[in-house]
Amino acid sequence: MASFDPAAFPVPAPADPSDEVVREFGPLLRIYKSGRIERPLVPPPVAPGRDPATGVESKDVPLGVDGACSVRLYLPPVAADSTAKLPVVVYVHGGGFVAESAASPHYHRFLNALASSCPALGVSVEYRLAPEHPLPAGYDDCLAALKWALSAAADADPWLAAHGDLSRVFLAGDSAGANICHHLAMHPDIIQSAGGAKLKGAVMIHPWFWGSEAVGEEPREPAFRAMGARLWFFSCPGATSMDDPRMNPMAPGAPPLGKLACERVLVCAAEGDFLRWRGRAYAEAVAKARGCALGGENNAGGGGVELMETAGEGHVFYLFKPGCDKAKEMLDKIVAFINAP
Repeated sequence: MASFDPAAFPVPAPADPSDEVVREFGPLLRIYKSGRIERPLVPPPVAPGRDPATGVESKDVPLGVDGACSVRLYLPPVAADSTAKLPVVVYVHGGGFVAESAASPHYHRFLNALASSCPALGVSVEYRLAPEHPLPAGYDDCLAALKWALSAAADADPWLAAHGDLSRVFLAGDSAGANICHHLAMHPDIIQSAGGAKLKGAVMIHPWFWGSEAVGEEPREPAFRAMGARLWFFSCPGATSMDDPRMNPMAPGAPPLGKLACERVLVCAAEGDFLRWRGRAYAEAVAKARGCALGGENNAGGGGVELMETAGEGHVFYLFKPGCDKAKEMLDKIVAFINAP
């Protein structure tokens, strides 16, 4: 078990009045002339251990010899009293590819709740962030973590070996993390792994996709379209278009969505989120590629593609208001999706 190292999440030094901001992306990222980087939205990290509210145990496990990425594992208390295997949920945090962490209190709290409620074995990925590590570093780290989880070898980790059910592996993530989940499920190594065996499902929460052409009721003004992709171009210097398949999986020439390597898909959208229409369009496109109806509140759908839309809430609201009724409803929906036959 890796020890928790606060030095891995340094607190920026006090601002020098002469050190001016040269790039800023809302509360996510602030870059100074000196090269100093601040992430104002990200709270101090929390250590793994036993969660008193749920009884879930967690620990950090480094991956690879260079320790470029790691995972935080979550084991619900039911595992101590049963030999039954648990579904495995590989979770990828959001943060615009530039912020947040598996050790963030928001994500740590949510993974504890998710692991306890299912119950499931959680695998929360700590991946490298831009701009220090531009994309595709984050994609690569998350692919390595998913492959590691799918191996569930005893020499990888005893929790996975003893309690993980490889026939029930799910991907889940929010915002930029949901974007990464899509590309993991489309990666040839995952599509072809285990003789073509598919992931059991994918949960895309408020996914960050974008494109040059508006969908639904998105604003169509060129300036707004460019603003929506500004952070993407910064995070991925090699990208030349907001219709890059990594940002717009519905773009002409993108890999066919019918190849998505998971049996079922749940897309969560929020009424007050400017990405709402993009999430709905993605769910509709996946359902169309599978030749099925899109399921919702009163319709499960015939091809395993569901859309949950939360009224009156904004982007990743469940992280910041975990006790509200809408957050509980969304968690219940995800739990039901994971536990469905």
